[in-house]
Amino acid sequence: MSAAQPLLQVRALGVDFGGPPVLERVDLVVNRAEIVTLIGPNGSGKTTLVRAALGLVQPRAGSITRAAGLRIGYVPQHVHADATLPMSVHRFVCLAPGVARADAERVLAEVGAGSVAGSPMSALSGGEMRRVLLARALARRPDLLILDEPTAGVDVGGQADLYRLIESLRRRQGCGVLLVSHDLHLVMASTNRVVCLNHHVCCTGSPQDVVEDPAYLTLFGSHGRARLAVYAHHHDHDHDLHGAVAEDARESGSIATPGHG
Repeated sequence: MSAAQPLLQVRALGVDFGGPPVLERVDLVVNRAEIVTLIGPNGSGKTTLVRAALGLVQPRAGSITRAAGLRIGYVPQHVHADATLPMSVHRFVCLAPGVARADAERVLAEVGAGSVAGSPMSALSGGEMRRVLLARALARRPDLLILDEPTAGVDVGGQADLYRLIESLRRRQGCGVLLVSHDLHLVMASTNRVVCLNHHVCCTGSPQDVVEDPAYLTLFGSHGRARLAVYAHHHDHDHDLHGAVAEDARESGSIATPGHG
């Protein structure tokens, strides 16, 4: 796979389900080692675009090109763990095709979820579940990670830690990341490119450019620009899997976080 070749390229994509267009003439490119974030109002077609990129939705028009031999790791927005069908975290990760026990142990440790490897899936907290889903997506060493609202059900402290983890994984593994999020203020520090979607591409560019774009302001209002101010937030602690401040864990870093400096 050529390093210069896009991992994923969507051209003039159109999708409908027998009614008004859900997506109309959508273009999207994800390259190796970059994070592309999809934002937009509820019902704007973000998840439909992700599902089309995965081959789960048949487009009406346009084309989707995936790099030859592309391996994709996918984290869906919602996963239901049925308490009547007990399954351990370790077993869940091993269910991914071609994943051996050692692979599962490696990725669970990499995402900070090694301590829950023997726990039943139905007993996981929101933060634990998102890390386990991320571990399963990483188990086959993907070229492209597709993450649909990867912090759904996680409190603010846990969200910040998960976004830092995603950025760290992108740096270490060199994979591309296509990320759906409604919390752009939390991902701005690490996102390379933002695509603002409302059935079509309203605007695209760097986070700083998008937040000044008239199309973005039309969708989110001037308060959206204020919320997305980027500045450093230094901290000397980590959060555990539940989002609480972890004991004896000290770290200094930066993240775009509203409300305090």
